[in-house]
Amino acid sequence: MSRPLVAADFDHDSHVVARALIGATLLVDGVGGLIVETEAYDRADPASHTYSGPTPRNQAMFGPPGRAYVYRSYGIHWCLNFVCREEGHGAGVLIRALQPTHGLDVMRERRGLQDERLLCSGPGRLGQALAIEHAMNGHRLDRKPFRVLASDGSAVVVTGPRIGISKAVDVPWRFGWAGSRYLSQPFRQRDVAG
Repeated sequence: MSRPLVAADFDHDSHVVARALIGATLLVDGVGGLIVETEAYDRADPASHTYSGPTPRNQAMFGPPGRAYVYRSYGIHWCLNFVCREEGHGAGVLIRALQPTHGLDVMRERRGLQDERLLCSGPGRLGQALAIEHAMNGHRLDRKPFRVLASDGSAVVVTGPRIGISKAVDVPWRFGWAGSRYLSQPFRQRDVAG
C-alpha cells in the first residue's frame, strides 16, 4: 500500500498538490476510493473562499496545511477541501470526485443508489457518500477519520478550467484522471494532458 500523506505533503502551492492528488486514495472511516478529480484555489484567486481574507467560515483554509476545510455548498451539501501552503496563506484543494473502491455498500446506502459511477462524481455526492460533516472542519488529514495515501504515479492527468464558478473561469486549475468514468463532468477535448 502507498505511503500515508502528512502535513508536509500539503505545504506547496495548491495547484501542485491538486495535480499530485490524482490517483491518491482518500478514506473516511475506511470508506472511499481513488481521487480522480480535484480543483485548486489560492488566496490571490478571486474564485477562492479566502480571497477576501479570514472569516469564521473559511478560517480552517488558512492552515496549517494538511487539514480539512469543510463547507456547505448551496445550503445542501458538505464539500471537502485539503488545506495547502503555509499557515496563514489561505489555499486549498477541493476534492471533486472519487472512483469508489472501499465501502461501496455503505456509500450506496448513504446515497440511495446503486450506480457506482454516481456515488462520488461531484463534491456534493462525494460528501454525502463519505458522510462528510462540518464537525470534520479543521481536522488533520493524517488522523482518523481520514486516511490519505499517496498516488502511485500511474494516472495520466488532464488539466482544464474549473467548474461552477463565475470568477477566474479560465484558470486551468481543474485536474482529472484522463478517461476516468467517475469524473463529475468530462474534460473538453482541448484540455491538456500531461
